[in-house]
Amino acid sequence: MIQLIAIALGGALGSVLRYVTSLGIQNWLGGSFPWGILAVNVLGSFAMGLLTMVLLHRLDLNPVWSGAILVGLLGGFTTFSSFSIDAVNLFRGGAGLQSMLYIFASIILCLLAAWLGVILGRG
Repeated sequence: MIQLIAIALGGALGSVLRYVTSLGIQNWLGGSFPWGILAVNVLGSFAMGLLTMVLLHRLDLNPVWSGAILVGLLGGFTTFSSFSIDAVNLFRGGAGLQSMLYIFASIILCLLAAWLGVILGRG
C-alpha cells in the first residue's frame, strides 16, 4: 500500500512538472508545433534511461522510492497520450508533413535520449 501511495504522489508531482515544463517551452519557442510535449518526452526518456541504471543498478534503491520516481514521477511527467493527440490534431488541421515530422522526431529523439541515459547511467 505504501508503494502505491508513493507512486501516486510521484505521479502527481510529475504531472505538474510536465504541465509547467511543457507550457514554458511552448511559450518560449512559440508556434503551432508541439515543442513543449516533444521536449518533455525527450527529457523524460533520457531521465528514465539514466535513473533506471543509477537507481536500480548502482544504488539498489528501495522499491518504494524507485517506484515513486520511475513509475510515478516519470510516468506522470512523460505523456505519450498528449503526444498522440498532438500528432492527430496536426494531421487533422492540414499539417500532415508537420505531423509526420513530429512523430518521427518524437520516436527517434526519445529512443536516443533513453539510450544516452542508459549509457551515462552505466558510466
